Amino acid sequence: MCGIAGIAVRRGNVAPEILERATQSLAHRGPDDSGTILIREDAPEPVEVGLGSRRLAILDLSPLGHQPMQDPATGNWIVYNGEIYNFGEIRERLGREGTRFHSHSDTEVLLKAYGRWGERCLRELRGMFAFAIWDARYHRLFVARDAMGIKPLYYASQGPYFLFASEVRTLLGTGLVPRRLDRAGLLNYLAFGSLYDPITLIEGVSALRPGHYLVWEKGSVRETMYWDLSAKQSSAHPAVPERKHLEEELHAALDQSVRMQMVSDVPVGVFLSGGIDSSSLAGILSRGGSELSTFSIVFRESDYSEAEFSRMVASKFGTDHHEILVSQGDALDALPGSVQAMDQPTIDGLNTYLISRQTRAAGIKVALSGLGGDELFGGYSSFRAVPRMERFAGWWRYLPRLARALLAGAFALVAPTSDQNRKIATLVRANGSVPHPYFLARMLFTPSQRDALCAFQDEEVMERANAPLKESLDHTRNLDAINRVSYLEARCYMLNTLLRDADVMSMAHGLEVRVPLIDHVLAERLMAMPGGWKLDRDMPKPLLVGALSGTLPDEIVHRRKRGFTLPFEHWLRDELRPEIEQTLQRSADGALAAVLHPGAVRAIWDNFGRGTTFWSRPWALYVLQRWCELHSVTN
Repeated sequence: MCGIAGIAVRRGNVAPEILERATQSLAHRGPDDSGTILIREDAPEPVEVGLGSRRLAILDLSPLGHQPMQDPATGNWIVYNGEIYNFGEIRERLGREGTRFHSHSDTEVLLKAYGRWGERCLRELRGMFAFAIWDARYHRLFVARDAMGIKPLYYASQGPYFLFASEVRTLLGTGLVPRRLDRAGLLNYLAFGSLYDPITLIEGVSALRPGHYLVWEKGSVRETMYWDLSAKQSSAHPAVPERKHLEEELHAALDQSVRMQMVSDVPVGVFLSGGIDSSSLAGILSRGGSELSTFSIVFRESDYSEAEFSRMVASKFGTDHHEILVSQGDALDALPGSVQAMDQPTIDGLNTYLISRQTRAAGIKVALSGLGGDELFGGYSSFRAVPRMERFAGWWRYLPRLARALLAGAFALVAPTSDQNRKIATLVRANGSVPHPYFLARMLFTPSQRDALCAFQDEEVMERANAPLKESLDHTRNLDAINRVSYLEARCYMLNTLLRDADVMSMAHGLEVRVPLIDHVLAERLMAMPGGWKLDRDMPKPLLVGALSGTLPDEIVHRRKRGFTLPFEHWLRDELRPEIEQTLQRSADGALAAVLHPGAVRAIWDNFGRGTTFWSRPWALYVLQRWCELHSVTN
C-alpha cells in the first residue's frame, strides 16, 4: 500500500523539487519508505518522466520492495499503490515461463506481468490497485485502476505536462494545476454529498474510472475500459440445478476472496461491528481454525454502542477480541482532523477516520472491512424502494396530462414540509433533471434546491454534472430491477462515498483497509444471479447468510439494521453550532461567493434550526466551505 505520483512532459523537463514535493505530500499514505526517479529519453522524441512513491510496507518488508522499481529485463519502471492478492499464483505462472524474480513483493510480480503480457495483465489481477508503468519499449506511460475502484487515481493535463497522483491535493501542491473550482463538480457534490467519478471539484482534474486504464503517449491521453460490473448477466430464471450450481460458485468465490485477502507479512485484523457483513468475515476465517484478531469501536453511551453484538460474534467464533472505547467527546474532537484528511469534500467519513485512528494506534497495520456487503448482497432498503419508484414512474407517464398536473400540484403543496415530500414532488414533476429514481433516493439537494442555492444556470455544466449518472445507468440496460439497484449502489454511492472515504480516512493514519466482499470475481458471480435471489421476506441478505450455512447467530441475522451512528443532529445544535454558523457566513466571500447565493445558504441553516431539513444539508455546505478554504480554491 502506497501513495504514488508522477509527472510526464514532452520536450521539457520535470523539476526535481516539484516531484519531491508531490511525493512527500503523500507521506501519511506511506510512512515506511520514499523514492523518486527521473527518466529521460531523447528518442524517438525528447520525453522526461518523474515517478514518486511513498510506501506502507505490507508484503516483503525488505529494501527489495522499494519503489520506484525497475525491471532490468525490459527497462520498465513502476510505482504502485495497492495489493495483488493472487500475486503468488501469477509469480508461479511467470516462473514456469522463465521469469526470474529478485524479491518477494507483489510490486515486482505486477511489473514482470506487464512486461510479459502488456495491458492483458489486468485480466489476471485480483486485488485493489492503482499503478503507473513507464513502458521503455513503447515510450509511453501506462496507468491503471482496479476493477471495483477500491484505490484512487487522479490525473490532469496542463500545457505540456501530464500529472497523476493518489490524491487531488498532491496535484494541487505541484503548482502546475490551477486551483479553480469546477462548477459541474459543485453541482455533483450538492446533489450527493460527494463527487462522482470522473468529476472532481477542481477544473481539469479527473478521476481514472474503475476498470479503466489510460495511456499517455506523445503528449496525448487515451482512456480505455477493460472491465465492468454488468458484463456478465445470466438468464432471468435459471432452473433449480443451475441455481444450486451458481450458489456453490458464489460460496467458493466468497470463501476464496476472504482467505486470500489475509495475505500479509504483518498482522491482519478484522473490523467487527456485529452486523451481518463483518460477522460473515469472522465466520469464514474461523473455519480454518487459526487465531483471528477482531477490533470493535464501542461507546460509553449505550445509545450508540453495538458492543453486545460484536462480543456475541467474537465469542461465537473464538476471536482474540479488542474493544476500542470511544466517548462522544473523542468523536467530536476528531472532527477537525477528519475534515483536514478529506482529499475531496464529503459528508461522510468521520466514522472511518475514528476507527482507523484507534486501530492503527493499537498496533494494527492491515484490517479487513465488511464494506460492500449491502451494495452487492441487497442489504439496503433501496433494493425494495427503487423498483417500486420505477413502477410508479412508469405508471405516472401513462396518466392523462390533466390528472398529472392536478396531482403534481398537490404534491408541490406538501413538498416544503419535509425532505421526503420534496423528493416525492421531484419524482412526479421531473423533466429529465433526475435520470432515474435511484439518484433521487440518494439525493442530498433536489434539483429545485440546487437551483435556489446556485448563482448560475448553465446547461452545459448541468450536462457534465449528470454525465456520470447517465453513464452508470447506460450500463444497467440489460439488468433486472434489483441488479440494476445493485450496480448503481456499487458504482455510485459505494464507489464515490464509502470507498473513497475508506481510502483517505484510513490512509491518513497509515492503515490499509481491505474489502473482501467486493472482490471483482465475487461481484461477477453475484451479478450473474437473478436479482430476486438477493431478497427474502424472512431473512436479510439470504445469499450471504446462506453462504455461512446457518453459523451466524440468529440475533445477528435478524437484528435491526444500524450503521455506525454519531449524534450529528445534536452536535450541530449544540457543540458545533458556533463553528458551523461562522463558517457558513464566510461562504459569502471567497470561492463560493460567485456560485452560491448567501441568502439560500442561510436558509438551509435556518431550516435545520426549524427542523424542516436534515443535518446533512448544512453539514455539506460547511464541509464544502472548509475544503475550499483549506485548499485555497478560486472560482
